[in-house]
Amino acid sequence: MKTISYGVLIVNEQGQLLMAHATGQKHWDIPKGGAEAGESAREAAVREVREETGIELAADSMEELGRMPYRPAKDLHLFRVFVHTRDCDIAACKCTSFFPHHASGVMTPEVDQFKWVDTADVPALAAKSMTAVLRTLPGFGTTRDT
Repeated sequence: MKTISYGVLIVNEQGQLLMAHATGQKHWDIPKGGAEAGESAREAAVREVREETGIELAADSMEELGRMPYRPAKDLHLFRVFVHTRDCDIAACKCTSFFPHHASGVMTPEVDQFKWVDTADVPALAAKSMTAVLRTLPGFGTTRDT
């Protein structure tokens, strides 16, 4: 049976996507993760954003994009929200979700960096599976206009 990750595309007024760097990984990602017992898709997405970025989203501000294929054993259920950078200071973002580091066992934040990314630059930063999902959505191009 497939698992589901719930995530939010946070888009600023320049059309840039908020991406988070997964600690110890090569790729950047969107805030996402699994639901806890009893959570709706929307509640899980809001909690994951809060845990991974510190950003508090109003559940009713998010547009539901739906469930889509992601990896062989996992689907994504995505939402999108538009924000103004004046209201969403990524310099203040902080991950409060931790995991034990594979080598040291030290509790380590899941996410260690944040940045606004032009949609044309997403394929260079995100994993192929995430890029493939994002390319199915309107407004996500694969090349930069010059």
